[in-house]
Amino acid sequence: MPRPEDVVFPRRRERQEDRRKEGQHRKLLDEFFDHSTLLAVSRLVNRGLFDSVDFPISTGKEGGVFRATLGSEFRAIKIYRVSNTVFRHLPVYALDSLRRESSVKNFGGLVFAWTRREHTILGRLAEAGVRAPHPFGHYRNVLVMEFIGDAQGNAAPRLQDVPIDDPAALYEDVVQQIGRMAREAKLVHGDLSPYNVLYQDGHTVLIDVAQAIPIEHPEAPRLMERDVRNFAKFLGRLGYSVPPEEFLKAVGADMLGPRPAEA
Repeated sequence: MPRPEDVVFPRRRERQEDRRKEGQHRKLLDEFFDHSTLLAVSRLVNRGLFDSVDFPISTGKEGGVFRATLGSEFRAIKIYRVSNTVFRHLPVYALDSLRRESSVKNFGGLVFAWTRREHTILGRLAEAGVRAPHPFGHYRNVLVMEFIGDAQGNAAPRLQDVPIDDPAALYEDVVQQIGRMAREAKLVHGDLSPYNVLYQDGHTVLIDVAQAIPIEHPEAPRLMERDVRNFAKFLGRLGYSVPPEEFLKAVGADMLGPRPAEA
């Protein structure tokens, strides 16, 4: 059985000539892979969910996403930092819902619950036919999911970072995904923008779904409107103008009920 620390970036000793990359990997090891997280990674490896963690795809204050390998396949590993940093930017409704669902108060327990919540929501989206990473498993603060990218292991870019040749087709694709999320999965993303949507083979893939809420939640109409307005602005910059009201109707926002009055 490999040691937990040997699972993470196993090829790092083969790149001694590149000291800069080695230093970056060591920094990431120190930031993300503390003893507890290494044990969680080892547990998931023993369950056969992946063989090794290769390199980071994206990192942030709340956590990071890493490419992993399972035989000849690739997978994505999302690791949340176990600290209160994860929750500093969470909306109150999301944090309140998480505390009610998990019945835990300490930050570590909430991070584990948040990881489990994202796994559950991704499964719900998969069942509804929404284009999002398929979840494979989770343990503590580590989530294993489908790798969105090409056969060579290159991760798909964010929608924000790619040129769009056909904004009308993009609009139809986004309408389909947001609408299916609401109608079939009965969820509203709540934090949707071109920054947390991937673009693969001409199609959008929704990510970062842990804060999604049920369509019957009092905040659902307001959050759906915000999601739609974000994309309406993005499409406008591409030269494709669509009124937010028309966009909202297209994704089925009328099924959510009226937006709560502003305080």
